[in-house]
Amino acid sequence: MNRRFFLKSGSIALASFGLMSSAPSFLQRTVAQALSASGGRRKTLIAIFQRGAVDGLNMVVPYGESAYYDYRPNIAIPKPRSEDGAIDLDGFFGLHPALAPFEPLWREQRLAIVHAVGSPDSTRSHFDAQDYMETGTPGRKGTPDGWLNRLLQAHNDPHATPFRAVAMTPNMPRILQGRAPALAIQNLSDFTIRTGGNAAAGVQNGFEALYEQLTNDRLLSAAGKETFEAISFLKRVNPNQYKPANGAVYPRGRFGDALRQIAQLIKSGVGLEVAFTDIGGWDTHVNQGGARGQLAARLEEFSQGIAALVADLGPLMDDVVIVTMSEFGRTARENGNRGTDHGHANAMFVIGGATRGGRVYCDWPGLKSDQLNEGRDLALTTDFRDVFGELAQKHLRVTDLRTIFPGYTPAKFRGLLS
Repeated sequence: MNRRFFLKSGSIALASFGLMSSAPSFLQRTVAQALSASGGRRKTLIAIFQRGAVDGLNMVVPYGESAYYDYRPNIAIPKPRSEDGAIDLDGFFGLHPALAPFEPLWREQRLAIVHAVGSPDSTRSHFDAQDYMETGTPGRKGTPDGWLNRLLQAHNDPHATPFRAVAMTPNMPRILQGRAPALAIQNLSDFTIRTGGNAAAGVQNGFEALYEQLTNDRLLSAAGKETFEAISFLKRVNPNQYKPANGAVYPRGRFGDALRQIAQLIKSGVGLEVAFTDIGGWDTHVNQGGARGQLAARLEEFSQGIAALVADLGPLMDDVVIVTMSEFGRTARENGNRGTDHGHANAMFVIGGATRGGRVYCDWPGLKSDQLNEGRDLALTTDFRDVFGELAQKHLRVTDLRTIFPGYTPAKFRGLLS
């Protein structure tokens, strides 16, 4: 983290927030240069983890399968054009009605779905499955870093800022742990920051501590007062004053707040390339509900938040891709408690950017008893690394995927991005 970063990103942020008139004079002088150097466009990947194993069969409903209704007499989503019915997608699949905010994105071909996707490892442990998905090494424990961190390591950016990778979470998620610097920011309004990678010692106590640690640097010593002024000024920019654009309304709660602040970072031009957040509450063993109930409430918050983010970013979504993930799916059959147990394959959403949306991408394995994984789960036909690999290569222009997914070369790209 250096003076040039603060001059560049600080001036962009000031311009974005309309606060140039009160900025230190040296920052005002750098605005034109900083905006020009930024090129005005940066590709951003936003990863959202549905922790707890969402029921992909009720999220993206295979209503064309009669077995689906045989297995779920109490919690199945009715067919389209029925009361509380699924939102028809293609004559076979439908969205859970609580995902109604996604319907316009589907019609505009900005939303793609990958079904029967997940980890080839058969574990039913939340902890292990989340670890495998975040490290990108299913079946291998002890991998030291997350696949998004390895992506940052493989995709060197000489103009990278400390805000290149940000997790809007209380702690650094496994997916961003590693040698590449990343920040975990619980709330922009108080800049309470925990870090991963080599930046840990630099910012663990906030920007003031960082300044104190770097005052021995000759360049920073020469410009220390100006740099500290910039940091202090940026801290006074109150994120609570942020007004979402285009009528976007984020749901109340941590998830909505995280997405709103990701939008704020993208608009601020501080160099965000990878963002991460998560949302829990998907482990529906008991009273899962069908079109209404426990799962429906979580899906409503989930879809409202993402739809608000897309609306808020407006044309900036041309350079943003959102991908959702969950550690595994749930059993094809409902259990005795009107819920579902730990399963195998699942569904993922890919939104924005150059997404070739309006399609469900999968080799559908079927739901008949002899087609199920271990006689109980939706079988896997797409490795999650093929989805992540395509996004890394086509959206963030990473050329060597072997460094991101050691021991595996993604080859079954679905054509999600043009």
